[in-house]
Amino acid sequence: MPGPLLTVTVSESTHRGAIAGPLVILGHGILELSLITALLLGMAPLLQRNDVFIFISLVGGSILLWMAFSMFRSLPGLSLEISPDDGKRRNLIITGILFSLANPYWLIWWASIGIGYILHSVKYGIIGVAAFFLGHILADLAWYTLISFGVAKGRRFFSDIFYKRLIGCCASFLVIFSCYFFYSGIEKIL
Repeated sequence: MPGPLLTVTVSESTHRGAIAGPLVILGHGILELSLITALLLGMAPLLQRNDVFIFISLVGGSILLWMAFSMFRSLPGLSLEISPDDGKRRNLIITGILFSLANPYWLIWWASIGIGYILHSVKYGIIGVAAFFLGHILADLAWYTLISFGVAKGRRFFSDIFYKRLIGCCASFLVIFSCYFFYSGIEKIL
């Protein structure tokens, strides 16, 4: 799903290399493991409430819109040239956690589809839940590592114009998803 996590992975991979994807997913995985634990401890009914869905949709839509406009504003200054400060930009594990939280789709997915997977896997005990989590997070790791590697190694084939267009497309996707979440939240209110 294109969203904040993919966008930050593409952006950071151009400056930090192929390690960006695995580090972002490590943060994402820590957050997902925490959420699975919370769901198993009784949080699932809270996430399925309409008022929580509306809140997640409207606040998440606002965060996505803010992120998109920040990206649009940064477009003129973007470059594939690496400066000495690029390696110190942000902690990518924390970034993986925060950008996952910033995506309302992430919570809505866990409140609907994810809970179904957890309920199915819990039938097999802790081994079932662990197998589900490992399969899920390894799929994320494989995909984001591939993206990160491709962007990092392909960077020399990209021009600054191509990079700006790529980030502009990612920002446009965030605007589209933001509108979708606003619509979903307002539709639940009405």
